[in-house]
This record gives sequence, structure tokens and C-alpha cells, in this order.
Amino acid sequence: MNYEFKLFDAIIVGSGQGGNPLALALANSGWQVALVEREHVGGSCINTGCTPTKTMIASARIAHLINRAQDYGIDSTAVFVDFPKIIKRKNEIVKSFRDGSRKRLTSTSGITLIEGNARFVGKKELEVELSNGGKEKIKADKIIIDTGARPSKPPIPGFDSANALNSTSIMEIEKIPEQLLIIGGGYVGLEFGQMFHRFGSKVTIIQRNDQLLPLEDKDVAKEIAEILKQEGLQILLDTTTTKINKPANGKIVLTVRENETERTIEGSDLLVATGRVPNTTFLNPEATGITLDKKGFIPMNDQLETTVPGIYAIGDVKGGPAFTHVSYDDHIILLRNILEGGNANISDRILPYVVFIDPQLGRIGMNEKQAKDQGYDYQVAKIPMSWVARAIETDETKGLMKAIIDNKTKQILGAAILGVEGGELMTALQIAMLGRLPYTALRDGMFAHPTLSESFNTLFGSLDS
Repeated sequence: MNYEFKLFDAIIVGSGQGGNPLALALANSGWQVALVEREHVGGSCINTGCTPTKTMIASARIAHLINRAQDYGIDSTAVFVDFPKIIKRKNEIVKSFRDGSRKRLTSTSGITLIEGNARFVGKKELEVELSNGGKEKIKADKIIIDTGARPSKPPIPGFDSANALNSTSIMEIEKIPEQLLIIGGGYVGLEFGQMFHRFGSKVTIIQRNDQLLPLEDKDVAKEIAEILKQEGLQILLDTTTTKINKPANGKIVLTVRENETERTIEGSDLLVATGRVPNTTFLNPEATGITLDKKGFIPMNDQLETTVPGIYAIGDVKGGPAFTHVSYDDHIILLRNILEGGNANISDRILPYVVFIDPQLGRIGMNEKQAKDQGYDYQVAKIPMSWVARAIETDETKGLMKAIIDNKTKQILGAAILGVEGGELMTALQIAMLGRLPYTALRDGMFAHPTLSESFNTLFGSLDS
């Protein structure tokens, strides 16, 4: 059967946190938009990322606080973790978010939601293998690729036979692992490691680098490692996994190398958190003239346009920082340029993010290493959270506050807030950076007492004027 191409004003491949609002905005401006989704509306954030993980982390924090009740003078009974109920709560929240996104899309005039897997078959032409069978061909002058990324599979001998968990499948298990081994000491590995430790697992994190979170400053990473060790997690640095075995007893056995010496580590379950790869394999972008980079990501310019005019890449599929808020900001840049004829670009964005360990790590802008590498004349403001009155009162004094200051402009170049509500404190600094305030405005500002924010007086008061 010969299928005719259906013509749209724009095609968006992927209904993530950039694709969805972009489709809504374009449709509300009178465009006819085809939105293609191969699995779940909402992308990885709602379905397998932010929403489910932070929901489960919240449950783990409650278990941790109950276990600490006596520190606050409260006599409590032992904690019982009802893991199936935790999973049920997570699934209900995910479903409510997903259903809400779907309803907004399907009720908006101008949006055609096509469920299936899309691939390029020609210049700005796509064929969709529909989820319910059959195929549909579509084309448009404007095409936005928002297909995201998925967990990677490391080239470790024995990996395929180990039934290893990834960041998606670990949230669907039916019982708490007795001994959880985690390969990877990045953001994902740390969040899941602390979470499952608090649920009752014995957790070992194997990290091949000499520090956790390799993109962070060494002093921040060292503080995080100490916090996790004090809580009871085992952290192995400078350790490479060379082989994975799953003997007949059902255990997982890792062969690891530390300082040229090999040994084995045994666990009940294995989580692999070694990064993500782009969802471009099926997409066949070469058919429309796009050449992928060596890792499979889609190259684009500062205005998010690929090497083919009129085709754009947003979100994780383009490489770079893989955060929901980056994808959302990508869609804003496209709206300004496509609908308003603007000249917005990504080159001057100040990147914020939060690692939802406890205490949180809130990060904004440059770290100290980046400031040094880029030749800035800078100062470092740094204090422990044990100097913060509110943290003392709530008995959450672990962590530190660190800010990088440009000596010439007195403005904040970046900050790392590892402490209670570190993400919210980081956001306050981000607002100051967006407003181009000198650090002295926060040093001398009057903040309510006792709040966490008044710690800015102390943090910036530690600097030479």
C-alpha cells in the first residue's frame, strides 16, 4: 500500500519536557503540529527520571529521619519499610503527571499526537511505525528532535548475563536488595545508593575515578564521600570493574582492580550507572543530511539548529548537560527565534542543577577548577554548614557552602551549596547572578533570622572586601 505524506507546519519527535510545551505554544499560535511519541508522554523526566526518583527519595528521607528520631529527643519504634507501597505511591504520581500531560496535548487544537517510532526517510520526511500497527508518513518544514537518551551498557565482560539493573529498571523491582552493588559514582549512582541504603540495603559504590562526581571540585566531592561513608555506604575510589559473574547461587560477583590488585565483591543485585547514550539509532538522521558525532549525539549550533536548516535538536539528544530544565529552556529559545524572529542562543546560559542526595548539592555556574582554567582572578568564599544557625537548630549541619567571586567585578561566578535545602539556597544565588549583583549585596543584606538564607552574610563576610 502506498502511503501519502501528511503535511504539518512542524513535527516534534519526542514528547519530553521541551517537546511538549513547544508543541502547545506552536499550536496555540495557529500551527499544525505533529507530536510523535514512541512510549510514554512526558519523556524521561516524568516517567523514569525526576518524578519517580525524587518521589522515592522522599520516602527514603522519612525512613532516615525516623531512624534519627532519638537525636531530637523523640522515642520512636523501629522503622518498617513497606517497599511495595513506596512503589505504588511512585507509580500513582507518575501516572497523574503523565495523564495530565496527555490530556493537555490531546485537548489542544492543532496538535496531532502520533504514538509510534519515527525515522527519517528523506529530506524533512519521516515514517512512523505506529504502536497499534501500520505506518504513517509525515513531513514538515520545521522539525524538532527531542528523542532524549537512555542508560548506557558498559563494555564489561559478563555484563549481558548479569541481569544488571539500570536507572529505570531499579524502580520496578519488587523487593529491597540485600546487597546492592553500584558501578558508577556520578549523580545517578549516588542518589540511588543513598536511597536504597536508607531502605535497608547494604550498598557499595564502585567508582573508577579518584573522586565521586568527577565534574565537581575535589573538596566538594571529598565532603560528599565522607558524608556517605558516615551514613554507612561503602565507597571504593580508583576502582575499575573488570568482569561480572553470576554464579549458580544467584549472587552477583564483580572482579575489580584497585592499585593493580584484583579482588572480588559479592552482592545480591547490581545497578549500572555509567552514563547515558542518545536515542538516535532508529531515527536514521543521515537520511535527512544530519551527521551524528562519535557518541551518537546530534550536533547543533548555539541556536539549536542542526546542520540541516529548519531541523533542530533539543534536550538530551543533543549532548551536553542532561537536565530537564535545560530541555525546557531549549524550547524557550526556539519559541523566541521561530515565533518572534529573535536571536536567542544557549551560549550565555548560567547552568543550575541539584544532586538530590541528602544533604542536597546545589550547583550554579563555574566551579573553582573552571574559574582557574579560564584565567579568572578570583576569591573563594567557603564555610561549613556547622556555622549556620538554622542548620544547627535542625541538627542538619553536614556539608559546606562555597562560592567563587570575580575580584574585578565582585560578582558571583558560581557556587556549590552542599547542605540542607542546598538546591533552594543555590537558586537564591542564581537570582543574584541573573541580576548581576555584587557579592557585597548579599554580604550586607538583611535576611530574616533564623533562616538558611542568612548564612549568605557569613559566607560572603568571610571574604576580603
